[in-house]
Amino acid sequence: MAIGTSGSEPIRFAYWVPNVSGGLVISRIPQRTNWDAEYNRRLAQIAEAAGFDYALTQIRFTAGYGAEYQHESVAFSHALLAATSRLKVIAALLPGPWHPTLAAKQVATIAELTGGRIAVNIVSGWFSGEFRAIGEPWLDHDERYRRSEEFIRSLRGIWTQDAFSFRGDFYRYTDYTLKPKPTSGLPEIFQGGSSRAARDMAARVSDWYFTNGGTPETIGAQVADLQAKARANGHAVKVGVNAFVIARDTEEEARAVLQEIIDQADPEAVRAFGHEVRNAGRASPEGEGNWAKSSFEDLVQYNDGFKTNLVGTPDQIAERIVALKDVGVDLALLAFLHFQEEVEYFGAQVIPRVRALEAARAGRAEAA
Repeated sequence: MAIGTSGSEPIRFAYWVPNVSGGLVISRIPQRTNWDAEYNRRLAQIAEAAGFDYALTQIRFTAGYGAEYQHESVAFSHALLAATSRLKVIAALLPGPWHPTLAAKQVATIAELTGGRIAVNIVSGWFSGEFRAIGEPWLDHDERYRRSEEFIRSLRGIWTQDAFSFRGDFYRYTDYTLKPKPTSGLPEIFQGGSSRAARDMAARVSDWYFTNGGTPETIGAQVADLQAKARANGHAVKVGVNAFVIARDTEEEARAVLQEIIDQADPEAVRAFGHEVRNAGRASPEGEGNWAKSSFEDLVQYNDGFKTNLVGTPDQIAERIVALKDVGVDLALLAFLHFQEEVEYFGAQVIPRVRALEAARAGRAEAA
């Protein structure tokens, strides 16, 4: 099981892989970001050198909201792993289109080829139109998380047991053996969500819980609920939070870029995206899923990344990242406007400041 480390270990950094066209904002602002393979191979190398720990590939099956073109996540993840030597890549998997048998075999093979640097992110679905387009049933909110939990239990069983048997409502196995199994440790299992069902699932089966952007106060409340449930289950889980980074020499410059992104938003695309994802978030019985309370401005960035407020100077951003760590965040999942140059800048100007703040706090704790 994963061990939560936010109090003692350095916070980790991941970036969204732009393997989908349009970047990570629904805006007409010019972006020096590209979705093609060569750009992303170079980006992975830059991120690795800059001190990033993970990259997260996106999964989409149909066009929409500026994402006209999409590379498949598992194959694309393998290409990035082949271009790097230390970076871990998290491949997004969508239960329904994917079956755990295929996923387990794909990922076990990639783990063998890359020294265990592949991980998976189990996506419980937000785009009902996509499911309808490819002929997949669209389940109710909590049923999607029930299916995802069975998917994760199936993956782990296949990776760890011979003659694996399982009787679920969505997946069933009888004496199934996969060989070779992962030999460099089990691939880490990430999941997303902000709803009660998402937190409950993470508290039972996931290694990592990703949540949409938010303030330290809102994220802290989620983390406290999640970790209390995990302790009650004898489980441990780490936490990642989404953020869109605009790091500039002055706060005024950074805020101006943010305003320009919002001013040049594509209103029709943002409204269509908002309609889709709000229905997904509000479909949770308690109405607290991802995007349930997102404004138009929030929705310009796909995962509420503006709410995390990593906008300003490197010093300001470093302090806000450490504030997230203080409430139990283990990883910052980051998006940028111009990925290659901004990932490099973040590695040179922000990560060293975060490490210095962490070291200073550790020194004070030892002296106390």
